[in-house]
Amino acid sequence: MTADGLHERIEAMRSFNRFYTRQIGVLHAGLLDSPFSLTEVRVLYELAHREKPTASEIGEELGLDAGYLSRILTGFAKRKLIKKIASAIDGRSNLLALTRLGCETLAPLERRSAEHVGVALKKLSTADQCRLIGAMQSIEKLLGGERETSKAPYLIRPPQPGDLGWVVHRHGVLYAQEYGYDESFEALVAGVAAKFVQHYDSKRERCWIAERDAEIVGAIFLVAESKTVAKLRLLYVEPSARGLGIGGRLVSECVRFARPAGYKKIVLWTQSELDAARHIYKKAGFRVTHTERHHSFSKDLVAETWELGL
Repeated sequence: MTADGLHERIEAMRSFNRFYTRQIGVLHAGLLDSPFSLTEVRVLYELAHREKPTASEIGEELGLDAGYLSRILTGFAKRKLIKKIASAIDGRSNLLALTRLGCETLAPLERRSAEHVGVALKKLSTADQCRLIGAMQSIEKLLGGERETSKAPYLIRPPQPGDLGWVVHRHGVLYAQEYGYDESFEALVAGVAAKFVQHYDSKRERCWIAERDAEIVGAIFLVAESKTVAKLRLLYVEPSARGLGIGGRLVSECVRFARPAGYKKIVLWTQSELDAARHIYKKAGFRVTHTERHHSFSKDLVAETWELGL
């Protein structure tokens, strides 16, 4: 051991890097049995999960040399995986987006990636899975991955045992306090949560839980309405965590998942009096397509159907 132990720590970190490289298979010629390299898949992912970025934004995010990135994008264009859109703000810049073929090409890679990680996680208990995710988040934070956490001191994670019961409970309590909804609303929420568990399709459905200081502060579900339509359900943010961008982040997770999953649009059902949620939906690009007066949860309400094309 050296005086300060730095050499040993360097070797320990290099050893971990070699181990994790083997785990994710980045040394394979084609990532996830595809014709694409790891870098190419990362570029495809950024194009799918960003709203029409420029090449410079992609390069900055991934730390790629401009020339190298240009060659990748040229190759994608030749394969008709991407399209360029002239920027209305800067005529010298082009915005980038995946074509339908690009989305269809990325979708199976996303599924295989999730399956690959799922196989690894299923070998661990739920408690060990949480320890692993926590360790990864610590590594990211310590090595400088603080852009998002500095703006929003919370984490987004998959549900754990007991979380869906919390979602039902908090919906029942909060909507009674803030809007005067009776127990029939809590029953509706319980039904949505139960159906999600009983008919869960990991390739096409998700639940995300927002956590802050080891406490749950929000949740959202995305479920299959049909082969081409996803439905956003049960967006919830604790009053103590409002203003942190959690609601918008949860909705964006749904949109990011829905595109490569093959959906053509997302729909949702809400009430006209839920101003905070409606603001989030509008900001995310959703638009009201139908309204209907009804009496539910002991109140006269105006239901709204919102849609977002993908």
